[in-house]
Amino acid sequence: MPRSTASAAAAGDGESALPALRPRAAVSGRGGAPAHLAPTGDPLLAAKFSVPSVPRKAIRRQRLLDRLTEGTAGPLTLITGPAGAGKTTLAASWARGGSAPGPVAWLTAEQDDRAPGVFWTYVLEALNHHQVVLPDEVGQPGSADRVDHSLLARLASALAQLRRPVVLVIDGLEHVPVRAVTSGLDFVLNHAGPQLRLVLVSRVDPLLPLHRYRADGRIREIRGPDLAFTRQEAARLLRGHGLGGHEESVDALLARTEGWAAGLRLCALEMQRADDPAEFARSFAASQSALADYLLTEVFAAQPAATQELLMRGSILDRVHPDLANVLTEREDAEWILAELTRAHLFVEPIDSTPWCRYQPLFSEVLRMHLRHHRPGLEPRLRRRAATWLADTGRLAEGMEQAAAAADWEWACTRMVGRLEIGHLLTGPEAARLERVFSAMPGDLPGAAPALVAAACALARYDTAGCRARLDRAEDALRKPGARPAPEARLAAALLRLLAGAPAQGGDDVCGTAESVARRTRELAERLPRPLVEAHQEIEALRRYGLACGLQLGGRPDEAMAAFDHAVEGCTAEVTRTVRQGSLGRLALMESERGELSRAEKHALLALELVGDRSVPPTPWSGISHLALAAVALERGELRAARRRLDLAAASPDAGHDPVTDAEIAVVRSRLELAHGRWQAALAALKGDTDAGPLAPGPAQRLAIARSAAQLARGDPESAIAALAESGGGGAAHTLALVQARLAAGDLDRALDLLASLDRRPDAGTAEQIRVLLLRSRAAALAQDTDTACRLLHDALATARPERARRPFTEAGPWVWHLLAQRPELATRHAWLLDRPARVNGTSRTDGGRPSTPVMVETLTDREREVLRHGAELLSTEEIAEAMYLSVNTVKTHLRSIYRKLTVSRRADAVRRARELHLL
Repeated sequence: MPRSTASAAAAGDGESALPALRPRAAVSGRGGAPAHLAPTGDPLLAAKFSVPSVPRKAIRRQRLLDRLTEGTAGPLTLITGPAGAGKTTLAASWARGGSAPGPVAWLTAEQDDRAPGVFWTYVLEALNHHQVVLPDEVGQPGSADRVDHSLLARLASALAQLRRPVVLVIDGLEHVPVRAVTSGLDFVLNHAGPQLRLVLVSRVDPLLPLHRYRADGRIREIRGPDLAFTRQEAARLLRGHGLGGHEESVDALLARTEGWAAGLRLCALEMQRADDPAEFARSFAASQSALADYLLTEVFAAQPAATQELLMRGSILDRVHPDLANVLTEREDAEWILAELTRAHLFVEPIDSTPWCRYQPLFSEVLRMHLRHHRPGLEPRLRRRAATWLADTGRLAEGMEQAAAAADWEWACTRMVGRLEIGHLLTGPEAARLERVFSAMPGDLPGAAPALVAAACALARYDTAGCRARLDRAEDALRKPGARPAPEARLAAALLRLLAGAPAQGGDDVCGTAESVARRTRELAERLPRPLVEAHQEIEALRRYGLACGLQLGGRPDEAMAAFDHAVEGCTAEVTRTVRQGSLGRLALMESERGELSRAEKHALLALELVGDRSVPPTPWSGISHLALAAVALERGELRAARRRLDLAAASPDAGHDPVTDAEIAVVRSRLELAHGRWQAALAALKGDTDAGPLAPGPAQRLAIARSAAQLARGDPESAIAALAESGGGGAAHTLALVQARLAAGDLDRALDLLASLDRRPDAGTAEQIRVLLLRSRAAALAQDTDTACRLLHDALATARPERARRPFTEAGPWVWHLLAQRPELATRHAWLLDRPARVNGTSRTDGGRPSTPVMVETLTDREREVLRHGAELLSTEEIAEAMYLSVNTVKTHLRSIYRKLTVSRRADAVRRARELHLL
């Protein structure tokens, strides 16, 4: 009788499929050979069958234990990860926890178990050791080098007949990378039925058809990222080492170790011995810790010489490509070595299914220390090689970082200037990163190239004065006697000079300087090889942008708009998207000034969409786009939206540095204050710019016009005229502001003479057309020609309606509303002026605001005025009725009529508006 059957019968339950329990002494191998000997004749090592003990301070990681329990409900569970990731501790904790669906047989595999016969002898003895009895017919391997297929078939059959599942845990399977062994495991697992639950613990993926198991849903995997400690687990680990008062150190430790279990535990042990545990966690050097010993001994030293060389040389990089690794090692096998390292989870991981790999930061730090100690002087040479390869393959910022780490500033600056790459400091996805690299460059480096790069960095930081100073130094070096400056360096100097702008002088000087330098920049570019220039489209894009900015600063808005349009057309490459965004924003701002509100809104939103693209970093030119949208909202009377956009513009990086942005922020803020009837605040909003020193003509004129409007709201036309005189003449907007001031001063003849110069201008914008019609309407009203005044007001409203431009009317003064009151049919035809839908990001919503200048399309009756006077005395509806000898309902009817005529919805608003209209 087979022993399994005899054991079942002795148990008295009559079920031969129950697993039998037997003492180890009863085990015999094939032909009576004792099972405690391997086919080689060596004794079997009993320690390999023992479930490893769990360290006393080990953290119970329930999330992983639950996943392991879930996994053993199926045929195969795979735990993989690097050395020290906690794989064995996890499996041992689970095996000792009693959550298994049946007996757990444990086998720790080692390199001596590579022979198939030896491996399967250990598997059979592991089952026997953990009291899983198999029939004698299964037998034992008779040879160390091979295992009969029939033995595996008998084993699978015997396992399939067990009543309860058995869990076989094989730890350290990476030591047995033998195809014959793994194919045997695959066969047994596929034919043992649901009774065998296999748990494999390995540093590398076993040579099993894992893709098939995944496709069939027959595998559960716990991998390196799953094994990484979470913040909560790391905090518990520190508490377990008596470091509960230092949980603020958890983030620092996790950043260095990336949750690596052995690293965290070693750090905790060293923190226990440190005088200041928190300081150790923040600043510990891997080279001075037990971590270095662990990584160098357990990981690095175990690798072949070629692998060690690649690991050591590649440690200078944040990420490594096979081709770059070949350059560093001067070999051709990097691709194969890196593939083996990633497969083996040796602290080298692939990046998003690309050829690139990354080192675990702590491992990289240890390897760099090892490189410096054993190969002194090699690191700078490696970094130069890496810098050249990276820059040549389009990874300029990474290349410059390598050059900076080697302190090879001469090579880096010569490369940036000589290859026309200096524009990348000002535009493109790598601009901010490059600026950070070169900000660490010493300031006293000789030569033109370092000075030019430093000038570009200063410009990127909005330091135009610093940029000009460094440009002066660069140009001195280029003009040195005997110097033969390369055309690339001269082009870089001209381009930076254009972008830095001319100091504020006369309008002709600013614009003339910009045009002259832009022309010289183009001529220098034409002398260079055409392929080089075409490969750097950002140079021409920046040239066009610089010219447009110069024209805008110089107070030539029409030409500036055309130039910005030209700049937008030239920004087609990825690297020019930042310039495109800035050009669109400035174009939108100027379009809003011309009254082309729909185009301005479209261009500003398009500019912000470019900023929102993930491939473009936050740009210093984003504020101008928000400012343009604020101006559009203000022109449409959408005050809340204007305030919100203005706040975004004021918080942008370019606020406080760019004269156009700063001036326009002040103008929009002043106009917002005027829209709320606060002329003192409107003037105060403009005061800061008067203290900022000389301004370029463009910003100076915009501020003067805003200051004039505030003085008119104050009721001081003479001060308004004086404010305009300070900025000098020129431009339709300036003339219109002067006409308005002259009319307010009662100087009708001079106002009409000024208006005559603007009649029928072919290039007049919408804003200019509206204001000319409004001012002529005002002049007609002052001349008591009401019919002409109303006709011109109608024309102005009809011109403004497509753009929903309300501000010219709400700020024109009460005379507009008096005309509308006299001609109710005109008010009815242009009811859009009173209907105020706000638009936020192109979608309509109810703003709830009203024009700040009082709107009244019908006059109040004497009885309504009396009701309103009582309301101003804070009388209730009932008290008003009693005082006027009226019924309460009659008073309510009068109030509703008052609200409608004054376009309000509350009594307090009606009182306030009546006072603004001088009705009370």
